[in-house]
Amino acid sequence: MKKSLLSYIFLISASLLLADISYSQTSNFDNVLEAYKIKNYQLVEKKLLEIDTTKITLYQKATWLYFFSDCQSYLDNHHLAYNAILKSKKLFKEIDSIKDASDANFLAISILAHQNKLKDKYNKIQELIDEEYDIAIKKNDTAALRKIYHRIAVDLLNKNNGAESIKYFKKVITISKQSDDSLNIAYALENIGTVHQTTLNNLDSAMYYTKKVVFIYKKFGDKNALFNNYNNQAEQYKLLKNYSEAINLYLKADSIPIEKHIKKSKIILYENLANAYELNKNYIHSTLYLKKLDSLKGNINDAFQNIEISKIKEQYNNEKLRANNLEIEGKRKQNFNLLMGAFAFIFFGGITAFLIHKNTKRKQKLAEQEKALETQKLAAVLKEQELLSIDAMIKGQEKERQRIANDLHDDLGGLMATVKLHFNVLKDKQTPELFDKTTHLIDEAYQKIRSIAHAKNSGVIAKQGLLKAIQNIADKVSTSNKIKIEVVDHGLENRLENSLELTIFRIVQELVTNIIKHAEATESTIHLTNHDESLNIMVEDNGKGFNQSQVTTRNKGMGISSIDKRIEHLNGTMTIESEIDKGTTIIIDIPI
Repeated sequence: MKKSLLSYIFLISASLLLADISYSQTSNFDNVLEAYKIKNYQLVEKKLLEIDTTKITLYQKATWLYFFSDCQSYLDNHHLAYNAILKSKKLFKEIDSIKDASDANFLAISILAHQNKLKDKYNKIQELIDEEYDIAIKKNDTAALRKIYHRIAVDLLNKNNGAESIKYFKKVITISKQSDDSLNIAYALENIGTVHQTTLNNLDSAMYYTKKVVFIYKKFGDKNALFNNYNNQAEQYKLLKNYSEAINLYLKADSIPIEKHIKKSKIILYENLANAYELNKNYIHSTLYLKKLDSLKGNINDAFQNIEISKIKEQYNNEKLRANNLEIEGKRKQNFNLLMGAFAFIFFGGITAFLIHKNTKRKQKLAEQEKALETQKLAAVLKEQELLSIDAMIKGQEKERQRIANDLHDDLGGLMATVKLHFNVLKDKQTPELFDKTTHLIDEAYQKIRSIAHAKNSGVIAKQGLLKAIQNIADKVSTSNKIKIEVVDHGLENRLENSLELTIFRIVQELVTNIIKHAEATESTIHLTNHDESLNIMVEDNGKGFNQSQVTTRNKGMGISSIDKRIEHLNGTMTIESEIDKGTTIIIDIPI
């Protein structure tokens, strides 16, 4: 088994640091920011080197070093990046810019994480994690905790502790949900899939999580994440010995114009691709990608970078120790001279300021809590009213169907049986052939009435089950030869609760109707997956698609509003992904 790629989140865009620089100071960095916006890191490097660092403030110098480190990291010059970020961190600490020093620590962690075969790599990373963890806990900094939990999860995975690794990735998901950060949730979900693949040997779960997040990466345009995802999917198919599909996914990844860590990512991809071609007995292409791999490795000297990073760390520690000793001695003398005179002023002034600040914060917090509580109460009332309305609608529909079924069976069915009896009495008095034909027609009508009655009474669900009912829809539609519908299921061996199956059947029925009426599609696939106490429904078509800004869950177009209310009634979620001329995908998750 070759390599799967984790979704790392430590590289903080250096352009965010500009938010902390006053307007008068940004003139030197305007060109750098413009280069960052177009993600041209060679241009970023060029614009940084044009700045005269002897004529800028200490804070700007620390920021310059941060930008330079971030840029070199993207260019895979990790020894240069590591040297610059340690210097940046040191300067930020000197001017008490603690938040910026923390950002520098996280960038240093990312740089170390991407370096292969580095001596004491995990000890160096753990040292930085411990430093940031203490700060994050004291400040209750959830964003920092999310990054730390992600790093801890990755380290546990590297130590083959899959169960504990998943626990920390789920902590990342919990924190990310608080800020509705769907991209970081997607990273964590895919990494859980990697854990299932590499340490727990559960390929079904690995493929489930890996495929689940593709549409999120596409939505946010995250090319590197999509690149990693296709590589991971390919690895999973390779483990299943489906080498052709694995090669297709590797090539799909190779076609994505990734924007960072290009060389090292391609090294992993080409190594995996060469191996897949070899397993598929295509030795010509295997040799081709091995040559590409050797060429890339020649451009990245990991051994040299590792030596330089180790030297930089040792030098930094020695300088830090000397600086700490000098600082301690100087502060001791200074504090002795100032302590007695300033003690009373600091003590009483500090207490007063603290009490005022605490009281103000307490009032603000109470006001915010009251406002949030009122909003939640209003939302709960509206939600309850809507659920009651949907419940009443469904019950009313089923009651009406029951009444129609009873009327058909008891009244019209009985009448037809009586007519048949009368014809039998008259049979001997009339032409037998004529009465035989008439009786046959009446029998046929009677059987149709019984079929309609039973179908209405059971809602096509009671006897044959959800999967069979959906398959019947697909078969009937496919017989028209205008559109082919395929049903793919996983984990639906057992029946669900009848009312749940009925509601799900109505949802799928409405989606198929939409495809027939609006999509102009020739192919469609309905995926039904029962996994971890949840039902995942994905309906895809190759039709003309539509503009999502014009058709949403808030309007009545194409029955989307009705479907969304049914799903919300089941505490489920629905995601719609569609592009003009590229088809439509609707993903529904329902807890069961």
